[in-house]
Amino acid sequence: MQAVEVKKFLEEKIPGAQVEVEGEGCNFQLNVISDELAAFSPVKRQQQIYAHLNPWIADGSIHAVTMKFFSRNDWLARG
Repeated sequence: MQAVEVKKFLEEKIPGAQVEVEGEGCNFQLNVISDELAAFSPVKRQQQIYAHLNPWIADGSIHAVTMKFFSRNDWLARG
Protein backbone atom coordinates (compact mmCIF):
# COMPACT_ATOMS: atom_id res chain seq x y z
CA MET A 1 0.00 0.00 0.00
CA GLN A 2 1.23 3.48 -0.82
CA ALA A 3 0.79 6.72 1.13
CA VAL A 4 -0.88 8.36 -1.87
CA GLU A 5 -3.59 5.67 -1.83
CA VAL A 6 -4.34 6.28 1.84
CA LYS A 7 -4.38 10.06 1.31
CA LYS A 8 -6.76 9.89 -1.64
CA PHE A 9 -9.06 7.41 0.09
CA LEU A 10 -9.38 9.39 3.33
CA GLU A 11 -9.83 12.73 1.56
CA GLU A 12 -12.68 11.18 -0.45
CA LYS A 13 -14.30 9.77 2.70
CA ILE A 14 -13.91 12.88 4.89
CA PRO A 15 -15.24 15.92 3.02
CA GLY A 16 -13.23 19.08 3.60
CA ALA A 17 -10.28 17.27 5.18
CA GLN A 18 -6.69 17.52 4.07
CA VAL A 19 -4.69 14.42 4.91
CA GLU A 20 -0.90 14.32 4.85
CA VAL A 21 0.40 10.75 4.90
CA GLU A 22 3.92 9.46 5.48
CA GLY A 23 5.02 5.86 5.38
CA GLU A 24 4.68 2.91 3.09
CA GLY A 25 3.94 -0.75 3.15
CA CYS A 26 1.70 -1.26 6.15
CA ASN A 27 2.80 1.54 8.54
CA PHE A 28 1.54 5.09 8.19
CA GLN A 29 1.64 8.41 10.00
CA LEU A 30 -1.31 10.72 9.35
CA ASN A 31 -1.67 14.45 9.82
CA VAL A 32 -5.37 15.14 9.45
CA ILE A 33 -6.31 18.78 8.89
CA SER A 34 -10.03 19.31 9.44
CA ASP A 35 -11.91 21.92 11.43
CA GLU A 36 -14.78 19.46 11.86
CA LEU A 37 -12.63 16.66 13.28
CA ALA A 38 -10.59 19.10 15.39
CA ALA A 39 -13.79 19.92 17.28
CA PHE A 40 -14.26 16.28 18.35
CA SER A 41 -12.70 14.58 21.37
CA PRO A 42 -9.43 12.72 20.69
CA VAL A 43 -11.17 9.33 20.85
CA LYS A 44 -13.97 10.42 18.50
CA ARG A 45 -11.38 11.74 15.99
CA GLN A 46 -9.59 8.41 15.91
CA GLN A 47 -12.87 6.52 15.61
CA GLN A 48 -13.73 8.58 12.52
CA ILE A 49 -10.47 7.57 10.82
CA TYR A 50 -10.51 3.93 11.91
CA ALA A 51 -14.08 3.57 10.65
CA HIS A 52 -12.71 4.09 7.15
CA LEU A 53 -9.42 2.20 7.54
CA ASN A 54 -10.77 -0.89 9.33
CA PRO A 55 -11.20 -3.01 6.18
CA TRP A 56 -7.52 -2.44 5.29
CA ILE A 57 -6.46 -3.11 8.88
CA ALA A 58 -8.53 -6.32 8.95
CA ASP A 59 -6.99 -7.67 5.75
CA GLY A 60 -3.45 -6.74 6.83
CA SER A 61 -2.89 -4.04 4.21
CA ILE A 62 -2.37 -1.59 7.08
CA HIS A 63 -0.70 -2.73 10.26
CA ALA A 64 0.04 0.45 12.21
CA VAL A 65 -1.37 3.98 12.05
CA THR A 66 -0.41 7.02 14.08
CA MET A 67 -2.50 10.17 13.81
CA LYS A 68 -2.28 13.84 14.63
CA PHE A 69 -5.21 16.19 14.16
CA PHE A 70 -5.13 19.89 13.38
CA SER A 71 -7.63 22.64 12.70
CA ARG A 72 -6.81 24.57 9.52
CA ASN A 73 -5.52 27.53 11.58
CA ASP A 74 -3.35 25.30 13.76
CA TRP A 75 -1.91 23.60 10.67
CA LEU A 76 -1.05 26.94 9.05
CA ALA A 77 0.44 28.26 12.30
CA ARG A 78 2.94 25.40 12.37
CA GLY A 79 5.05 27.46 9.97
